[in-house]
Amino acid sequence: MITRAEGAYLGALRAFQEPMLDLLHRRYAPLVVSLLSLVFTPERPTVPVAEAHTEIGDALDQLRAAGHELHADGTRAIPLGSARELCRQWADVGWLKRQIVDGDVEVYQLSAHAVGALEVAGRAGGVRARVSQSRVRTLLDAVERLAQDADPDVLVRMARLDTQIKRLQAELTRLQRTGVVDEVDEDELLEEAENVLHLVRELPADFARVAESIRAMQRDVVAALRQDERPSGDVLREYLERGEQVMTATPEGRAFAGALRLIGDPERIDELSVQLDTVLRHRFTGRLPAPQRAELRDIGRRIEQGVAEVIKAQRQASHVITTQVRNHDPLRDRQVDELLREVMTGLQAWVPGTRRSQEVVPLRRLPVADVAHLRQSTSDLRPPQPPAPLRSWADDADDEPEDGAREWGGPHYAELREHLAARAAGGAADLATAFEAAPARIRRPVDLLGLLEIAHQEGMTETDEVSVVEAVRPDGSRRRFAFGGVRVAVGGESSMEGEGTTDE
Repeated sequence: MITRAEGAYLGALRAFQEPMLDLLHRRYAPLVVSLLSLVFTPERPTVPVAEAHTEIGDALDQLRAAGHELHADGTRAIPLGSARELCRQWADVGWLKRQIVDGDVEVYQLSAHAVGALEVAGRAGGVRARVSQSRVRTLLDAVERLAQDADPDVLVRMARLDTQIKRLQAELTRLQRTGVVDEVDEDELLEEAENVLHLVRELPADFARVAESIRAMQRDVVAALRQDERPSGDVLREYLERGEQVMTATPEGRAFAGALRLIGDPERIDELSVQLDTVLRHRFTGRLPAPQRAELRDIGRRIEQGVAEVIKAQRQASHVITTQVRNHDPLRDRQVDELLREVMTGLQAWVPGTRRSQEVVPLRRLPVADVAHLRQSTSDLRPPQPPAPLRSWADDADDEPEDGAREWGGPHYAELREHLAARAAGGAADLATAFEAAPARIRRPVDLLGLLEIAHQEGMTETDEVSVVEAVRPDGSRRRFAFGGVRVAVGGESSMEGEGTTDE
């Protein structure tokens, strides 16, 4: 059986294991609280990771330069390491949350435990809460409302309402008769303002807890969907039931539900703004420190921010769960889980044998399998036979090409030279006459060009006449050509500057 002392001790141990009290109990708690309260403000609940590292690094440099690195007893007040390393440690112990916003921006956000720790530290370092008339009246009003809600007796409820009506009617009659409002002492007004601020400081932590409970439900639902152990409909039905219970089963959920009813009524918001303006115009607020006056002025906005944070968490959870349901593929999810487990196993085997700041060679491309030549056909197991050897061919062979290919080739220079020399007979010969007298085999259009080329080499004389000749193609078709008259003197030295042919 556990004794009262043992039960109290175990309860305290569990409380100090929570991240909120753990933050306040650590060695560097003053530094952590100061840096987190400096970077994260009600106007700035989320901070980009790069900006947070820069601001915390600048703050650490300023503290070290001011001589706050060591305590009076010589112990270290500021830990070693960069701002990035400190933020990573705070995220590991649950004080900071990292998330992606706007698609690709990674930001830090205070966890609910960190918000609560900052509120505790702020209250301890600021004006201490006192047992005042305002706080006692708040307690009595809360007890009275609790009793009214718990008592179902109609007659008791009617009697209580009748008493309230009589009291309010008496107050109204007095005001109508005298026209004087009883002034409240400024000390009492200060007590009531401090009580309001005390109640307001509890809201951010409550909102943060509601948002975190929604994110926790999101993680549980996604994990259940990926495990694929139950139908998706049962998992989603349980998620909806838990979502309804969040607003009724926990104190922070009820606080959020009340704030949501308040924020959803524009008249209540306008009424709250008017009431706060009335309070801030009173002369007693001049005795409040500037931070407390700012807190009073920002009550409405802080409520709106807390509600917006919870709604954002609900919207994000719905989006994540909807995406998971639409793209749910159990086989692929299991493959991803196995891949992640392999990666973690590899890291656990790699990290112990590495040094700090050791470079990691990235895998820039996937390895390619080294595969030898694959047989394209398995029907014949014999190796492929080499091709038949080429038939020997002599360039100077006298064999006539098949299909009359030679007849369509270039000029027959040797036969043309012999024919032209025979026509000249040591003198001069007309090129057109010589071409007309040649046999049909060397009277092709290309042979006419060959004769002109030989005449240019041997020496020729141009005349004023126009010569017309008829050439015969190997297929029997005929073409007529006209050119300037040329006489060839075999062995002569005359030269031809140029000649041309035209096709009729």
